[in-house]
Amino acid sequence: MPAAKPKTAKPAKSKASASAFKTLALLGPSSDPKVAETLVTLAKHLVKLGLDVLVDRHFPAPAPRKVAIADETEIATRSDLVITVGGDGTMLRAARLLAGTDVPVLGVNRGRLGFLADISPKDMLKRIDKVLAGQFERGSRSLLQVTLMPAKGKKLERLTVNDCVLQKWETGRMLDYETWVNGRYVNTHGGDGVIVASATGSTAYALSCGGPIIHPDMDAMVIAPICPHTLSDRPIVIPASSTVEIRRVQDRATKAQVTCDGDMLGDLNVGDRLLIGPAHARVTLLHPVGHDYYRILRSKLHWGRGALSPLLSEEEA
Repeated sequence: MPAAKPKTAKPAKSKASASAFKTLALLGPSSDPKVAETLVTLAKHLVKLGLDVLVDRHFPAPAPRKVAIADETEIATRSDLVITVGGDGTMLRAARLLAGTDVPVLGVNRGRLGFLADISPKDMLKRIDKVLAGQFERGSRSLLQVTLMPAKGKKLERLTVNDCVLQKWETGRMLDYETWVNGRYVNTHGGDGVIVASATGSTAYALSCGGPIIHPDMDAMVIAPICPHTLSDRPIVIPASSTVEIRRVQDRATKAQVTCDGDMLGDLNVGDRLLIGPAHARVTLLHPVGHDYYRILRSKLHWGRGALSPLLSEEEA
């Protein structure tokens, strides 16, 4: 009896039946013409593949047929995958919406740097088809829990992906504050403020203040003073399990505001407490196969330019 011929594996097809993602949500600042054009192109493509597509109420009109309008509060409960079009700020917004759920987020970069949104518009459809066919890499990012506790009034809480920033505003005067870690006094600072960043946020504002680059897989966060008055006041890396407390120590008629991922949380006055610690929720990011964190660093930070860098890809060069 002749041996049976081995079966040839068929390539995965990029259609709804081949994908675990049946309902996809699209998010992006559609007031930007480039983002709006990309959103419409992507929506038409996904509908053509037979997938259910959700968009918010700001989606460019007229929306393609078979595209459903959903409130932001419904995105996490109705979608299997969220695709953002824009910069890292759009990815951060989506990450906060999806925190603590199993819904992943994938980013198409229409912004400036794009550390998180790493799919370029020119090969967007090809890359997304591969993701729908199951060809992707999954990464989990930790978040920070920020709590602002006024001496008088109601406490304010916020999840943040990148960083929590305390900074002076409406004044040229110096801001004086103390830092504590897990109840232990660290230092009294003077300057423009301070950043407490996650590993993901180490390549954001904290980097411009002399902070280190922390690989996103590391359980660490960084405290980075902003324009410190004392030159020896340097950034410090601490375990991600730590709780950082920041207190105002003097009132020089200096106003201080707290922002989380660039969004205002509230003011910090003398007698108030600002707590930043690990959040129980995490967010899942999807990347194309071959995702290389170090290549992204080289590309975005312009490392290795010149004749001595033969390993640069065409995209980086």
